[in-house]
Amino acid sequence: QIQLVESGGGSVQAGGSLSVSCAASGYTLNAYCMGWFRQAPGKAREGVALIHTRSGSADYADSMKGRFTISQDSAKRTLYLQIHNLTPEDTGMYYCAARLAGPCRTFRPTEFDFWGQGTQVTVSS
Repeated sequence: QIQLVESGGGSVQAGGSLSVSCAASGYTLNAYCMGWFRQAPGKAREGVALIHTRSGSADYADSMKGRFTISQDSAKRTLYLQIHNLTPEDTGMYYCAARLAGPCRTFRPTEFDFWGQGTQVTVSS
């Protein structure tokens, strides 16, 4: 089992930046791939970024390239997502997720095995 706890969300003005974190515990050595997803009200959950935890290699969904940066602190077992130049369209719940098997290149939520409870990001214009 892997437990994931997100933090760092909040309310920000458009154009600002925000960083959210995800603390992992449990059998985290098995989580070779971790990712960030988000879900806006009334919309489906969508992938934002992935990171291969052993190599540190990152990948971003096509629509997310440029303003998002995923990173990790392996010693702290913490995953980060930095978001720059926020817009109201970035409003939603941000979730981190971990998967135990399969390629670390798919953004399909169903491919991930463990999820955090999410942290809310609200961007005002």
